[in-house]
Amino acid sequence: MHLSKTFIPTLRETPQDAEIASHRLMLRAGMIRRVSSGIFTFLPLGLRALRHVERIVREEMDRAGAIEVLMPGLQPRDIWEQSGRYDLMRDVMFRIHDRQGHDLALGPTHEEVITGLAAHEIHSYRQLPCTFYQVQTKYRDEIRPRFGLMRAREFVMKDAYSFDASWDAADGSYQAMYDAYERIFKRCGLHVKVVEADSGAMGGQWSHEFMVLADSGEDGLVDCNRCAYAANLEKAERAHTATPSKSGDSVCPSPENVATPGATTIEAVAALLDVAPHRLIKTLIYTADSRPVAVLTPGDREVNELKLARILGCRELAAADAPTVERVTGAPVGYAGPIGLSIPIHADLDLRGASDYVCGANQADTHTLHMDIDRDVTVTGFADLTNARDGDGCPHCDDGVLQGKRGIEVGHVFKLGTKYTEAFDARYLTAEGEEKPLVMGCYGIGVTRTLQAVIEQHHDANGICWPASVAPYKVVLLPLNPSHEATCETTERLSAELTAAGWEPLIDDRDERPGVKFKDADLIGYPVRVVISERSLAAGGVEVKARTADKPRTLPLADAILYIGEQLS
Repeated sequence: MHLSKTFIPTLRETPQDAEIASHRLMLRAGMIRRVSSGIFTFLPLGLRALRHVERIVREEMDRAGAIEVLMPGLQPRDIWEQSGRYDLMRDVMFRIHDRQGHDLALGPTHEEVITGLAAHEIHSYRQLPCTFYQVQTKYRDEIRPRFGLMRAREFVMKDAYSFDASWDAADGSYQAMYDAYERIFKRCGLHVKVVEADSGAMGGQWSHEFMVLADSGEDGLVDCNRCAYAANLEKAERAHTATPSKSGDSVCPSPENVATPGATTIEAVAALLDVAPHRLIKTLIYTADSRPVAVLTPGDREVNELKLARILGCRELAAADAPTVERVTGAPVGYAGPIGLSIPIHADLDLRGASDYVCGANQADTHTLHMDIDRDVTVTGFADLTNARDGDGCPHCDDGVLQGKRGIEVGHVFKLGTKYTEAFDARYLTAEGEEKPLVMGCYGIGVTRTLQAVIEQHHDANGICWPASVAPYKVVLLPLNPSHEATCETTERLSAELTAAGWEPLIDDRDERPGVKFKDADLIGYPVRVVISERSLAAGGVEVKARTADKPRTLPLADAILYIGEQLS
């Protein structure tokens, strides 16, 4: 391929609306262009790289025994109501009406569609196990599209769905997809961290995320410095130890109210009373399915609302508004405390046995000293209710310490169980003639996000540093004087031999200065650059440089072919 015959509009300036390196580089390298917020056109270079990622995904899905299908982007509202997810997902859906007034949605995911298919087509244990997958465009009405393809409103996703006869068999399908994901990301050149995750709106009992570690990642996670434990912050647990009483073994004094005018935050109260924040109890009022509940945490901790919702078993959880707080506690926001509350009270595990703490007094401008949780508070239950963070103890080993990191989620695998198959009456007959629900798994990879994640993990100050497996072109040939006959002949010969070897060369035949060609080659990030010039030919060959090498090497043509192959293997 000659560059003059394709379209690669590189940019010299950094686009102002690009917030992270990979987004900037995709724009500057002429891979994508923005149409609207969260909506992009793929240009030829970006499309070639995307197709390479899709090829790897398909090869590994096929290798794992999955069967490719293609489901519709348009989905009727009634299947979402049947699964019970319409109200849960409606805010993220693009919802439309056809000319007959029927409600439709652009599919954000396809559990409902595939389970309906299984309900109609799978009837016997002889048809199991069965895993379907597709590579298809998804649509989600993101509140804040950002970071280019990382959080887009239209994106390419690989989603797969397994159906099995039992939980044990489903574990086998889950493991097969888990292993396939590890191969996919390794082949894409990505270093990923697999973490325990919350199943969220998908439902199910267990899930793992495949995270690309990056400072620009939107997702927080922790992993142990000693054992294999790792989890995203929504799911992460930590070792809990009750803070010892401030007064040691002595009896905690009786509660005492003190004036704290205007001190409505932990920081303000801690400073006013000269108390460490972790010695304060933060009392937060929530509504769980419209019923008020109180949540107690140490003052230096943040509530994990996903954990809280699971503990409460509620569908809707929200921080109570100011009127509700005042009605429940008798005080304005900032002065709530657990003593005397008549609503359910849930406390973090760190507060077991908490004695001689400070809390709100349920009176304006007032806090209470010497609170003893066992003596003064009626606690409904203790549970892990707060976010894990850097420096916490590992919950799975004795001396491990959790390390906080940032990551980009590129894949997610779920054990869904029978949540959807029961809703859609997807059942099969066992060998004994008994009717049972299919057991289901769900497995997603953000294909466009994976492409950008590769760039986020593989770039330097000069541009992209593509892994050969997903590079849009693996080799760029730079003839510095296209009018020189020997240069042209050598370039075409080298291109033919590289093409025959499957190395996908691109000839930069533009009438541009060598410096422009070198800068574009580094920006676009071809894994290997080959310079063909009168000087290199006079020296006996061509000048070959791997993208990440410090210096080029001048090699005879035959040796150059072998060397290029070694760099790309």
